[in-house]
Amino acid sequence: MNQPGTYKPVKDTSVVAMFKVKQDHASEFLFKDAFGEVFILAWTTTPWTLPSNCALTVGPKLDYVRVKSFNPYTHEPQTMVLAKSRLGAYFKTPTGSSDGGEYTAQALADYKKDGKNIPWKIDGEFYGHQLEGIRYEQLFPYAQPEGGDAFKVIGGDFVTTEDGTGVVHTAPSFGADDMRVARQHGIGTLTLVDLQGRFTTEMGEFAGKYVKNEYYINGQAPEKSVDVELSIKLKEMGRAFKVEKYEHNYPHCWRTDKPILYYPLDSWFVRVTAKKDRLIALNKTINWKPESTGTGRFGNWLENLQDWNLSRSRYWGIPLPIWRTEDRDEELCIGSLKQLKEEIARAVKAGVMKEDPYASFKVDDMSDTNYDTVDIHRPYVDNIVLVSQGGKPMKRETDLIDVWFDSGAMPYAQWHYPFENEATFKENFPANFIAEGVDQTRGWFYTLHAIATLTQDSVAYKAVVSNGLVLDKVGQKMSKRLGNAVDPFKTLDAYGADAVRWYMISNASPWDNLKFDAEGITEVQRKFFRALFNTYNFFALYANIDGFDGTGEASLTESDRWILSRLNSVMKLADANYADYEPTIAARAIQDFVVEDLSNWYVRLNRRRFWKSEQGADKNAAFQTLHRCLEMVSMLSAPIAPFFSDRLYRDLVGTSVHLSDWPKHDDVAIDIELEQRTVLAQKLTSLVLSIRKKEGHRVRQPLRKMMVPVTDATMRKRLDAIRELVLSEVNVKELVILDASESKLTKKIKPDFKKLGARMGKLMKSVANTVVGFSQAQIAELEANGSMKLAVEGQEVELLRDDVEITAENVPGLSVASDGALTVALDITLNETLIQEGIARELVSRIQTLRKERGFEITDRILLHIQRNGNARFEEAVERHSGYITAETLALTTDQQLLMDTLEGVSGGVQDLDLEEGLSCRIALSRVVR
Repeated sequence: MNQPGTYKPVKDTSVVAMFKVKQDHASEFLFKDAFGEVFILAWTTTPWTLPSNCALTVGPKLDYVRVKSFNPYTHEPQTMVLAKSRLGAYFKTPTGSSDGGEYTAQALADYKKDGKNIPWKIDGEFYGHQLEGIRYEQLFPYAQPEGGDAFKVIGGDFVTTEDGTGVVHTAPSFGADDMRVARQHGIGTLTLVDLQGRFTTEMGEFAGKYVKNEYYINGQAPEKSVDVELSIKLKEMGRAFKVEKYEHNYPHCWRTDKPILYYPLDSWFVRVTAKKDRLIALNKTINWKPESTGTGRFGNWLENLQDWNLSRSRYWGIPLPIWRTEDRDEELCIGSLKQLKEEIARAVKAGVMKEDPYASFKVDDMSDTNYDTVDIHRPYVDNIVLVSQGGKPMKRETDLIDVWFDSGAMPYAQWHYPFENEATFKENFPANFIAEGVDQTRGWFYTLHAIATLTQDSVAYKAVVSNGLVLDKVGQKMSKRLGNAVDPFKTLDAYGADAVRWYMISNASPWDNLKFDAEGITEVQRKFFRALFNTYNFFALYANIDGFDGTGEASLTESDRWILSRLNSVMKLADANYADYEPTIAARAIQDFVVEDLSNWYVRLNRRRFWKSEQGADKNAAFQTLHRCLEMVSMLSAPIAPFFSDRLYRDLVGTSVHLSDWPKHDDVAIDIELEQRTVLAQKLTSLVLSIRKKEGHRVRQPLRKMMVPVTDATMRKRLDAIRELVLSEVNVKELVILDASESKLTKKIKPDFKKLGARMGKLMKSVANTVVGFSQAQIAELEANGSMKLAVEGQEVELLRDDVEITAENVPGLSVASDGALTVALDITLNETLIQEGIARELVSRIQTLRKERGFEITDRILLHIQRNGNARFEEAVERHSGYITAETLALTTDQQLLMDTLEGVSGGVQDLDLEEGLSCRIALSRVVR
């Protein structure tokens, strides 16, 4: 019943049944000046339960009314009782009514009994508790209840007036609330539906019919369900007030999709309520992930604990080890095979059994061979008859033990404790960690906890991850029937176990439901694993060329120190979150480090250090740093991606990553200021690149100037430190740092009403109006400090930077972008010098691509010649930047030979290159053979 999708909307026949009140001292006030017979109205969406009705339940504190009207089907005058707030659902207000929506007394007398505009009038009001004890006639007298009183009005705290009549038809056999309130008031039970879902023989013309048409074999269901037939019968009896189709949620079996019925069954219980306080106290010592499951779902379950229903009416499973006499006066619970053997011996001696069926079993032999000589399952165990202390035969109770008891007994059963392995059990109990689906809150999680508390006065597990469900990509529960189930083996074959696991763990915390989409695995392959693979390939390529062996003097650059700081920060974070059962945080941190920091930043910025031919401390530092990063990443990733990580580690170190010690971070290597400086550089780079994209300026086109307003001295210091790095990254000539007060950039501020509303409540509108009127100085103050105090409606409130959106307006010749408090303005005007440099950079890029397409090694030297194309700007760009062009492309060509009138007679293949729209050239390129 806890499975998602169990409750489904269905349209059932609903009926408001009329229960005829018996006139006596308790009901006399309902009969005074009554209009015909007196009835209590009760609504149900399960008419099949009406023959088993035993009581009517009202809300003691709810308001009820006595209404004079007519039956809509028989048109007989009647007095009816229902909740006052439900009048509008059943009695229509007349047009032009002058007395509170009721009809006049004359209208009642003039009614034509045609079912049109049926008149009604309130004739008395009272509380629900005044109805308690009133008796009524049985609605369907097919059989009489057993085990208590029946057919009277009782009070219940679960009664509401959201729907129905405010009176609950109560059939204790078919509802938990019904059974509970019936027992409280001594009401008996009447079960007229068998365990196959059919009416019993007492039901006369309905006997043998299924109460739900879905239970019939396909094609054999009658046209009219028993709900419809019973509703028709009620109409004919004059006991129906309203019959209609009603859509509501009804529980269905999650395996068969058929509607579920509730039954009262005799069961054996474990009185766990006696240990309720200890169960609650021990639960508070467990590390629940998420914590809300332990304090909420599981904690609430324990707070509202009921005794454990241990037995099940099935055939296959673990038999209940309880033997009882036929008169049930004596009983015995068997605790071991040794005890069972002793009791069998007594029974044989007493003559109730002829022989011991387990004669070959030796109680002190714990071997599998010995235990294979006995079978304690049905039907064999049912043949064992024991003898009571009073000398009476005792037969085993036919029920089985709840299979969840088996799962909860796992910690003891796996070691055959307490019969052997006591030391091993104590060494391994309680478990450090378990994990299962969130639906196990009342299953495995509970049975483990209950048995451990009852038998060991201990928890069964110190930590638990309560897994969410894997849904399809639109959030629907996977099902073969719905055709949205994913075959895990095909998925693993298609994408690999590591990619699937990394996707699932990094995409959502284990306790959150996961919307599974194979496209997400492809994204993980492309983004994370490919970045890591390419980074290793880059390292291996140059390390093999230079014969790097990990030794030699190394001189770390600031870039090296930064990536090692980031590495150790990630190691620290990952270690802490793995230990705290937060693998999603760890996976995301590792992935961000590999993709953003290692691949997109460090390797890209330091390529030249690996490319350059000369050996030395700088190149060694680059190799050692990158090797260290890859090695640690493989170790950090191993718990989630064991196969890829092991291959990477073997290629780097030569042994299995799974045989290595877990890495420990170095606090000394962590430089927070350096990391924050680099974050600022990354943000600035991202903002400038976004402006370039917006304005249509490719990165290879140099720009003259960028301006950044600063909010404090720390930011100015950091900008000074990263100036050259940022300018190189974004291909801009100059970085101008502006004081916020001197900046010519105009800022706009806009309230974030969602955040303000959550924090300010009724003051939100006034705060928003104040914010809209902020001056540039006030905006700068808020950006610098992150918060500021405001006086609003006589109160002091704190405005946070996150409560507003701040943007900068563009200035002619400048394009502006912001990220939180960080703003950058980029000079987007181009002059001839900048344009020519851009052409040279574009030309180098095309030549480098051509080298790669022709299969040149990265260290190959070339001869390069460029033919004049008559474009003065292009030719001047080549001449002015000839040194840059030849250096970048590893060309041995002299500056005088680079630009030529013709390429005739020049060695190497001639190639046409398109540089940009409307600009192309011809080049000759050949490899120099040494």
